[in-house]
Amino acid sequence: MAAATTTMSKPTWQDVAHTAQEYRNLSIGRVEPPIPEVPATLPIDVTKLPQELLGQEEVQITQRTTEDLVAALTSGHLTSTTVTKAFLRRAGLAQLLTNCITELLPERALARAKFLDEYYTEHKRPIGPLHGLPISVKEHIGMKGLGLNAGFISWWDKKADDDAHILKILWNAGCVFYARTTEPQTLMHLETSSNLYGVTVNPFNRSLTSGGSSGGEGALVSLRGSCLGIGTDIGGSIRSPAGNCGVYGLRPTSYRLPTDGWAATMLGAEHIVPVIGPLSTSLEGVKLFMKTVLAAKPWLVESSLLPFPWRDQQSYLATPHGTKKLKVAILWSDEVVTPHPPVTRALKEVADKLKAVQGVELVDWTPYRHDEAWEIIASLYFCDGANEDKQAIDASGEPWRPLSNFIVKENPFVRHHSIEDVWHWTEKREGYRREYSRLWNGTATGTSEAGELEGMVDVILCPVGPGAAPLLDSSKYWGYTSQWNVLDYPALVFPVSKVDPAIDVVDQGYRPLNEKDEFNYHLYDDPEKYRGAPISLQLVGRRYEDEKVIEALEFIKDKIGVPFASYV
Repeated sequence: MAAATTTMSKPTWQDVAHTAQEYRNLSIGRVEPPIPEVPATLPIDVTKLPQELLGQEEVQITQRTTEDLVAALTSGHLTSTTVTKAFLRRAGLAQLLTNCITELLPERALARAKFLDEYYTEHKRPIGPLHGLPISVKEHIGMKGLGLNAGFISWWDKKADDDAHILKILWNAGCVFYARTTEPQTLMHLETSSNLYGVTVNPFNRSLTSGGSSGGEGALVSLRGSCLGIGTDIGGSIRSPAGNCGVYGLRPTSYRLPTDGWAATMLGAEHIVPVIGPLSTSLEGVKLFMKTVLAAKPWLVESSLLPFPWRDQQSYLATPHGTKKLKVAILWSDEVVTPHPPVTRALKEVADKLKAVQGVELVDWTPYRHDEAWEIIASLYFCDGANEDKQAIDASGEPWRPLSNFIVKENPFVRHHSIEDVWHWTEKREGYRREYSRLWNGTATGTSEAGELEGMVDVILCPVGPGAAPLLDSSKYWGYTSQWNVLDYPALVFPVSKVDPAIDVVDQGYRPLNEKDEFNYHLYDDPEKYRGAPISLQLVGRRYEDEKVIEALEFIKDKIGVPFASYV
């Protein structure tokens, strides 16, 4: 008689999602003391709950800025163990409030913190510039032995063979990795929605998105479950969450920071280069991140990177008279989609205050064919016709999320390119970059004796998006962030204010410019839906002027006191 055979059925996508969520929940359950329970019915704004539910010392530690924590840790005034425990607890709470975590790493993190504390006790000095500082990490940035799914159900079983290059650098600088954060299906949403973990929401207004694709980082940093996190950006994926959640975020120029060791489809594509960058509770945290990573000379390991360090030894705004001068161009609208009233108000408030600052010159920036920029970048995102993404989604049978449909199936520019097509669109990209450079050069007011242009615009001040944080599944306009990806300009997001329906009223007489503008206009039919949402702006510089952009925002913050609202 033949032996009976048993056939193992392939787990459904729902089974895998359940496994992923249980794994995450178990990791949070191992945090001690246990994460406090949250109300059965959450308020629309959950930003005050951590202060009510956590201990006083935990609140004080987690609400310190990155630079304050580093100073306390490197001087021995705080132990890494104490700080790490506080952030583990606040991160676990942030998960219950916004759904921003894929896993916590309590055992790894506390073992690392213990080692660092013992090192400090023995040597009476920190191990590096980030000694003991907890840093959160977007899930698709690899950690050895841990999952690397990039938002796809079918990739759930993938694991990283090694730590990503940037994580090795930060580890050597003394940090502690303790939390991994959510990302969307395909990584190509300006929201964070996947079938593995569901939807990550905005802490200030849970009916709105936290942004994407680094939306887990945005929500976590906003709730002070992290003071410094790592995101990635190919069309706005650092800046959208930073802007929506009222924190600082930098999209560096390409080939400055190392990217080896992350997971995504179409790895190796160079048509539009994705970047890694920081999100932080402070501008100084962004700067510290950049200086620390570049001080390690990552180009010696990752040969595609450009070999120059963080260059802030001299001011980019200094005049011969010992003062500073800053020329800011304001982009009020890209003339494709008009920003909602809160964004325009924020621009006006910043502009009005800058007018009174000595050494600041304001001019208007005339957008140059930003609709063409979207056509170029959208044509270069998926040169394989999105086949890898389609296969990664369809392999498990998981449903397509609404914004995956939008960016792939409903995107008229997605097609399988021949080699000649790639050449054509790459040349279109380079031509557009040349034209935009001519536009920027045209802001010069003269030339020096050496023939160099003088008096050019230093930075562009512009929206991060066409509104404050959008309603869920409605983030369909990328132009205010992807514009700077196609040009490869560094772009820095900073918080300014919050939506106030009494002030930010609908412009009833507005006539939309086109179909996209009409869609965006009607999203703001009821300002009350956006009450309390952060309003952020974006400061943009020319390629490889990342340091100048940060110095410009330091100058602006010092002179006008932005942000004009409290976020914790």
